[in-house]
Amino acid sequence: MGNAGLRIADRTLDGPHGDLRVRVYAPPAGAVAGLVWAHGGAFMHGDLDMPEADWVARSLAGSGVVVASVDYRLAPPLDYRTAGARPGGAGVRFPVPSEEVAFAFAWAAGPDGPAPELTAGRWWLGGASAGGDLAAGASLRLRDGAVPPGARGGAVVPLPRGVVLAYPVTHQALPAFRPELAAKVAALPEEKNFPAAAVRAMNGNYLGHDGPAGSPYAFPGGQDLRGLPPTFIVNSDHDALRAGGEAYASELAAAGVDVAVVREDGTTHGHLNRPDEPGAARSIARIAAWLTTDATVGAAHEPPDRVH
Repeated sequence: MGNAGLRIADRTLDGPHGDLRVRVYAPPAGAVAGLVWAHGGAFMHGDLDMPEADWVARSLAGSGVVVASVDYRLAPPLDYRTAGARPGGAGVRFPVPSEEVAFAFAWAAGPDGPAPELTAGRWWLGGASAGGDLAAGASLRLRDGAVPPGARGGAVVPLPRGVVLAYPVTHQALPAFRPELAAKVAALPEEKNFPAAAVRAMNGNYLGHDGPAGSPYAFPGGQDLRGLPPTFIVNSDHDALRAGGEAYASELAAAGVDVAVVREDGTTHGHLNRPDEPGAARSIARIAAWLTTDATVGAAHEPPDRVH
């Protein structure tokens, strides 16, 4: 996947919470698909220059995909692995990043987006880790027509062609492990593990409280998932968050949504942020195939209306 002739430009949108920066990666020979992408970082870290944003976008653009990478606002920093830690510093809470990702999709898939040669039905939505939660939650917003004020001038925003999630956060509380996963998680070093208490603290920091989310768009796991677009999930192998990705895939299938789920062999959480690892290249190839090959994708199904 080459980057020769790749065009990269930063755009500043008049977003729902102020200026919203989006970095657009345009392939040299015209786009066959578009992707709005949200990096990860526990809702509080990450930027457009990290490999999970920049390397992913460059790689996919080399396969003919125009990528709009979203610089969404971040939650306050928190040492979520330490019990009782308090946030230190400024930041935003839900629903700000969720609304920004949905707004960016509405812009990209609209008439003023970065690839006018693409129809609205050729745009995808995706993200990694916490960005996967933002993308999945935004897909629920789009299904329900709950886009932020100002998006597309109030016009109906189309559903994404599909959703691509890499080792996503999906549930407010981490689902239970199956024995195979439990054994792999138990062998992880502390810095690569995500205990259930740490996940709850991270998610509580995103919400701004420890109670129920109060909105189906905060964490898509356990919500009404009917009518969502086809979804492709790439999980890391040795990763506690795989429990959520696999549970979410099962919930999508039970809701009648076309879904494919892959466990990238030998990887740990965040493997797209480590381009030198072979699992990163394999996952990029899988994602590129899904974005550019309709035969692998499936279709959006019932219900006919988008409001639940």
